[in-house]
Amino acid sequence: MATHVTAAVGMLRERDAHSVEEMDRPGCDPARLDRTYAQFSVVNRAVAGWRGIYRTHLRPLLSADRVTTLLDIGCGGGDVAVLLAEWAARDGRRLEVTAIDPDRRALEFALRRRRVDGVTFRQASTAELATEGKRYDVVISNHVLHHLDAAELPRFLAESALLSGGSVFHNDIRRSPAAYALFYAGSWPFRGSFIRPDGLTSIRRSYTTAELRAAAPPGWAVAPRVPFRNLLTLSRNVRGD
Repeated sequence: MATHVTAAVGMLRERDAHSVEEMDRPGCDPARLDRTYAQFSVVNRAVAGWRGIYRTHLRPLLSADRVTTLLDIGCGGGDVAVLLAEWAARDGRRLEVTAIDPDRRALEFALRRRRVDGVTFRQASTAELATEGKRYDVVISNHVLHHLDAAELPRFLAESALLSGGSVFHNDIRRSPAAYALFYAGSWPFRGSFIRPDGLTSIRRSYTTAELRAAAPPGWAVAPRVPFRNLLTLSRNVRGD
C-alpha cells in the first residue's frame, strides 16, 4: 500500500483529466457494472455528505404546501435521488425529483430499484432538457464534475444554471493525497465491482478547491466540505416556508 500511495502523490499534484473510469467504457462487464451501481448507495451514504447538504441547503428550500421540483443530473444508480425524496417525505416536505443519466445502463439499473413516490428516472442529457425548455426549482449533481474536461465544464454549468429557476448544487470529490490514501485503504471490501479502481481514478481526476474556483464562472461559489468534498453552488432561491 505505502509504495502505491507514495507513487500516487506525485500524480495528484496535477489533475489527471485523461484517465477513463472502467464503468464509463461501453464494453465493460455488465455484472460488475450492476454491482458498482448497487454499491454506490453504500459509498454515497458514507462519504458523499448528502445528509448534511440536505439539512443545510435543500430542506430550507422545501415547503409542506407547494411542490418543489428537483433535477438530479447524472444520477447513476439513482440512490441520491431516492434518499432526497425519502428525507423530504419524512420531513413533511413536497418534493418531486427527476433523475437523469445519458447512459442507458444506468437508467436500466435505476428502473429496477424499488419505486419511490416522487422520483422519476429518465435517460437524457442536460442539453436535451434545455432544448425542451425544462425548468426546475433546484438542480443537483453528485460526482459529475470530475468527469468533465476543460471545455465541457463551462457548458455543463451553463446548462445546469439554465435548467434551474433557483439554486444549483454540484457535489464532487476534492483531490488530495489523504483522500487517495484513505480510499485506497478503505475500499478493499468492495469486490466484484469497479468501485475501487474507478474511485481512485475519480480522485485523480477531481479538482482541488482552488482549481474549481478558478474554473467556475462568475456567480458560482465553491466551498470545501468534509470529508474531501467540494460543493459548487449557484444560489438564486428563497426559503420554501
